[in-house]
Amino acid sequence: QVRLVESGGGLVQAGESLRLSCVASGDTFGSIAMGWFRQTPGKEREFVAAIDDWNGPNTYYADSVKGRFTISRDISKRTAYLQIHSLKPEDTAVYYCAAKLYGTGYFPDTWSHYDYWGQGTRVTVSS
Repeated sequence: QVRLVESGGGLVQAGESLRLSCVASGDTFGSIAMGWFRQTPGKEREFVAAIDDWNGPNTYYADSVKGRFTISRDISKRTAYLQIHSLKPEDTAVYYCAAKLYGTGYFPDTWSHYDYWGQGTRVTVSS
C-alpha cells in the first residue's frame, strides 16, 4: 500500500514559480513510477509529467508544459517534486500525484494505469 500526500499549492501570480511536493509512505518508493496530473472542473484529469526508472531514469512531459515543468524525486526522502516556472492562468487546477507499482507496463500519460493517488493540491494562477 502506498499513501501519497501532496503539498505546495497556492495562489500565485502569472510568471511566478511553485514547487509541488508529493510524499509517499510505504516501503516501495524506489519501485514505483510517479506521475503528476491536473484537473479543472468539468474536465478530465490531464497528464502533466511522470518519472520512472525502467531502463532509465526517464521523465515524460505533456507538450503543454515542456520547458516550464520539471519532475524529479528524492528516493531518500520518499518525495517527488514538480517544479513549475512561468506559471500561466491556464495552469490553474488541482494537481494530483500518482504512483504506479513496477511489475506491469504502463503508459505514463494514462491516469487509469496508476495504482495510487493523493488528495490533490490546488494551484491558482492570477493574471
